[in-house]
Amino acid sequence: MGLPALEFSDCCLDSPHFRETLKSHEAELDKTNKFIKELIKDGKSLISALKNLSSAKRKFADSLNEFKFQCIGDAETDDEMCIARSLQEFATVLRNLEDERIRMIENASDVLITPLEKFRKEQIGAAKEAKKKYDKETEKYYGVLEKHLNLSSKKKESQLQEADSQLDVVRQHFYEVSLEYVFKVQEVQERKMFEFVEPLLAFLQGLFTFYHHGYELAKDFSDFKMQLTISIQNTRNRFEGTRSEVESLMKKMKENPLEHKTISPYTMEGYLYVQEKRHFGTSWVKHYCTYERDSKQITMVPFDQKSGGKGGEDESVTLKSCIRRKTDSIEKRFCFDVEAVDKPGVITMQALSEEDRRLWMEAMDGREPVYNSNKDSQTEGMAQLDIIGFNIIKKCIHAVETRGINEQGLYRIVGVNSRVQKLLSILMDPKTASETETDICAEWEIKTITSALKTYLRMLPGPLMMYQFQRSFIKAAKLENQESRVSEIHSLVHRLPEKNRQMLQLLMNHLANVAKNHKQNLMTVANLGVVFGPTLLRPQEETVAAIMDIKFQNIVIEILIENHEKIFNTMPDMPLTNAQLHLSRKKSSDSKPPSCSERPLTLFHAMQSTEKQEQRNSIINSSLESVISSNANSILNSSSSLQPNMNSSDPELDVLKPTRPSSLTPFRKAKALYACKAEHDSELSFTAGTVFDNVHPSQEPGWLEGTLNGKTGLIPENYVEFL
Repeated sequence: MGLPALEFSDCCLDSPHFRETLKSHEAELDKTNKFIKELIKDGKSLISALKNLSSAKRKFADSLNEFKFQCIGDAETDDEMCIARSLQEFATVLRNLEDERIRMIENASDVLITPLEKFRKEQIGAAKEAKKKYDKETEKYYGVLEKHLNLSSKKKESQLQEADSQLDVVRQHFYEVSLEYVFKVQEVQERKMFEFVEPLLAFLQGLFTFYHHGYELAKDFSDFKMQLTISIQNTRNRFEGTRSEVESLMKKMKENPLEHKTISPYTMEGYLYVQEKRHFGTSWVKHYCTYERDSKQITMVPFDQKSGGKGGEDESVTLKSCIRRKTDSIEKRFCFDVEAVDKPGVITMQALSEEDRRLWMEAMDGREPVYNSNKDSQTEGMAQLDIIGFNIIKKCIHAVETRGINEQGLYRIVGVNSRVQKLLSILMDPKTASETETDICAEWEIKTITSALKTYLRMLPGPLMMYQFQRSFIKAAKLENQESRVSEIHSLVHRLPEKNRQMLQLLMNHLANVAKNHKQNLMTVANLGVVFGPTLLRPQEETVAAIMDIKFQNIVIEILIENHEKIFNTMPDMPLTNAQLHLSRKKSSDSKPPSCSERPLTLFHAMQSTEKQEQRNSIINSSLESVISSNANSILNSSSSLQPNMNSSDPELDVLKPTRPSSLTPFRKAKALYACKAEHDSELSFTAGTVFDNVHPSQEPGWLEGTLNGKTGLIPENYVEFL
């Protein structure tokens, strides 16, 4: 389990759980800092002490092997898992190099030591400075708070008001410092995933260059190196996206902290000072208290940030009554009395302010009037999944596919907002919206049309794939097995309402057409996932944890695009005939071409050609026709929703059935257009530009057979061109 996410909303609450979570992040940063210092020391001794080369390399390798990454969140992407195990892979390489005893590289300081020192000084050092500032402000705020709460209620009203104003200023400054510190801690935790590993990768690459006898080892390492480079780039790209989202959320929290409070399982929670009787008199002890109205349970946890945390055992009582304490009956302000069913006597508590006391008494059904300050201000958008909505989306899709399917950066480049709003107002005009034959005029730019489509989807009352299924789709994307991911998402799609599923199918068919033209428009399946993931699967609550899950939203959209025909044109978990089971096994084993969602593609402009998609379409269509012919009655009886998909006259929903090239010239040379990593022993791994000998058709559809460095194996047909 990774580190829990630090929520900005907890900064204001400053609960014990928040402090413990913050401590775990601080401990991880200290651990990383100590490790980097040790790593730098080891690297310098490796450069300067050639006579102790063997022992220095062994220690360096052991250090790498012992360190384990802690990622934020409850699951890791394939890229993060690749990066997490990279240090162990590096350690294995260094142990094997121990036997060579050749001169160490001369530029190790530039590629290894300097970046690590820079990261440690600029990032971890900045986090330490932020911690000092945060600790200082914590002590200052709670000191002022205690002094403020100890003011006698008999003082002049003007003095009390001035004291309240001073406390508000100190509290606001403490809150801002807390938000900035949490933001910096989150940033450093994310940065280390690439700024820490990347220098190590460069250092190892230098070793391979200067070690003549390590040539064979470098060849063995090249496959993982390629995968790790892609993973680092993908992680960096995701970081840039999530960092801007987190920073935006932090700014919103600064402007309106009350509007972004985390939904709590308790009716009320916060700090209260509880009066306790001692031998020498009475004292006020700070507790973090929670109250649950259904069970009437009050839980009190003694906790003081200045003294180092928890100061005693938790105590729980059952509420009997709550009565506001009169001002003239006690010297303290903001007090109220609580009677418990299971504890004799009266518990006197002091709130942090008059408003805080009102909220506590309201929650406990005290004498204060009940006032509900949490009003639902959410308004429904004008967009709907009706005939008008479908016509708008169809018109936009038709315009894109007929006029701009090859435009670079399609859907990624946004239009001018005023133009987008004007186009939407025209499309949503009830007088013209129902006209299906009217096309969008050629005067509208493609980027304006694509932005209008995305904006309309965001204007729906809820996301197209629905709030209630959002977590289920994310969990499906986190499954380890690709086949399981597709199967679970297939099942979830068919649980969506009919109109949502029809609109999603219309959109995925279109995005698949866009991806087929990625060589021209540069929009691969992975890029389309980045664009549409947050739109179709936006979470109901905007939190740091939700932002960290954006990468899994993108994976869901990639799977929907790549498998749109299977997901929308077949029912989930449908029984297969023996012939179909054989076909399914064949597809999922040796003959399975590399998938976009299994291997990230952001480093390349193109990884999947039209022929590859055509081959998939041909296989899926033939399998679908067999299912329909053998199970027609059962399908019609169990789900009428399949009929419009199979017999639709709507051109946007038609299934394309391209044919596979009829022949290939046998035994020729071929050159690799893209890099590919083998997933089975029968396949070949290669990089872009590799030349193969004796290339000829194989018995597996979509694959060729060729020879590379004396080894014969399978090559994806659409990854090469003949010379």
